[in-house]
Amino acid sequence: MLNIPKFPINNSLWVEGKFLWGKKLAKEIRNLLKEKVATLQQKPGLAVLLVGDDTASEVYVKSKEKAALECGFHSIVRRLPENASEKDVLNRIYAWNDDPNIHGILVQLPLPKHLPEQKILQSILPEKDVDGFHFVNMGKLFAGEEGIIPCTPLGIAVMLSLLPEDWTGKKAVVLGRSNIVGKPMAQILISAFNMTVTTCHSKTIHLEEEISRSDLVVSAMGKREVVLPEMLKDNSTIIDVGIHRVEGKLCGDLDYKAMEDKVHYITPVPGGVGPMTIAMLLYNTFVNAGGKL
Repeated sequence: MLNIPKFPINNSLWVEGKFLWGKKLAKEIRNLLKEKVATLQQKPGLAVLLVGDDTASEVYVKSKEKAALECGFHSIVRRLPENASEKDVLNRIYAWNDDPNIHGILVQLPLPKHLPEQKILQSILPEKDVDGFHFVNMGKLFAGEEGIIPCTPLGIAVMLSLLPEDWTGKKAVVLGRSNIVGKPMAQILISAFNMTVTTCHSKTIHLEEEISRSDLVVSAMGKREVVLPEMLKDNSTIIDVGIHRVEGKLCGDLDYKAMEDKVHYITPVPGGVGPMTIAMLLYNTFVNAGGKL
């Protein structure tokens, strides 16, 4: 069975009524990691590769770098031009693979279209793949073995594990089947929480029925308002992984305020799942450097 890390954090610091504020939980986790990093003989080293000048990617990379430095990590960001060759990218990764001061390597996605994404991701040593995208780590996850878990599903699992709920035997539906969120999330709910899980996607028939029977709904389809309040089972828990910009404002797949009266718990957007992704990236790197909670 998979073991989800147990952070000694009081729920009163991040749960407000029905709202699960991942932003506040992530801050507490980063503070804890900062304390632990100060006791390590070697700083955890995180290396991030950014190819091209995608604006959103640049924002994400800066957020990761800032969080890493605040926690006392050794942080490297290497930027390569849009037209960087496959060889240039691979050589940079190989150098970090061989560097004992680097414990985690991350390639910011998406890559320019001329670069082979999977070949590049698989060139990272599995033990330094802090995103959890290497086939070795994915295989361990699906075999129920200990390995590096993708950051967004791991962040959600940490949130669920801290709640005073017994998830055993309950029904979950995961909306989305990506390798980054949907597939690993479903496997975590099966292996770590003993839930009965259905995975749905854009081709699913009778989606509303699946949602209406579920105690837990994880929405990671990247589409607005796939889930409406009237579809939900009373007192269900809703995790919104989506992120969209509508009329200049960030929002999720769901309208969380419209669902408040129907749910037991729900993650807002912004401030819900997103910040937990970076916190788990730091946690994975911290563990690779020999850190323990």
